[in-house]
Amino acid sequence: MKIAYLGPQSSFTDLAVKKAFPEEETLPFTTIPDCIEAVMDGEVDYAVVPLENALEGSVHITVDYLFHEADLAIVAELTSAIQQHLMVHPDWKDQPGQPEKIMSHPHALAQCHKFLRGTYKGVPLEQSTSTSAGAKFVSEHPESFLGAIGNELAAEHYGLAILHDHIHDVTYNHTRFIVLHKKHREVSIPHETSLHKTTLMVTLPKDRSGALHQVLSAFAWRQLNLSKIESRPLKTGLGDYFFLIDVDHELDDVLLPGAINEMEALGCSVKLVGHYPSFMLS
Repeated sequence: MKIAYLGPQSSFTDLAVKKAFPEEETLPFTTIPDCIEAVMDGEVDYAVVPLENALEGSVHITVDYLFHEADLAIVAELTSAIQQHLMVHPDWKDQPGQPEKIMSHPHALAQCHKFLRGTYKGVPLEQSTSTSAGAKFVSEHPESFLGAIGNELAAEHYGLAILHDHIHDVTYNHTRFIVLHKKHREVSIPHETSLHKTTLMVTLPKDRSGALHQVLSAFAWRQLNLSKIESRPLKTGLGDYFFLIDVDHELDDVLLPGAINEMEALGCSVKLVGHYPSFMLS
């Protein structure tokens, strides 16, 4: 089985994939559309891409590509903690003083702002294309005292020493990754799950007052809990949107089909994107 993921190697997506699929062949791709298209073209069996981060919000390119370009199903959700560490070349681990500069992806630098300001105030910060790219650069320049911020997989992969661990400012920083396949099929992941979810994409009928209220009522009176609802542009004109809706309920024979039928009777277009187990990765 081949699994595409958003690279490069030692990225947080790579870390999640290794935890969820420790025995499978994994292939890094440069962009999220590349990962998705690899499944559509039959180059791989599954793709793992980020959907949402607790600090940064939704990954819009993932949502939009699934609506506008790809007919794929979400078959599993992986939630993984984002833990940032400051790493250096082993030759510099016990050296006094401060690094000449600290490198990482801009999101990682922002997530560690308080630590950097308090411990390494005045040290230049340099943006890299990914946390992994920053770690790779540090490993290739052992003659300089450089720092990189990234995960433990990057430290292991590039032979770096962790100088300070868990330097992120917010303790609960998690990313939701989704596993995509051509069909709605179960996937084997060696972690326990206690939650099943269903994801829908709903387009409202045009120019109808109260249409969104009616859609939400279809879930409310059935006591179906919505864990997420978000609007995204339809790309057909200003004011035109579709809604991404996550329901904390597996696809049953009565409640969810009834809600979908009710929304369609109201004139909505409903796309079932997936019904799947959700896994919290340790």
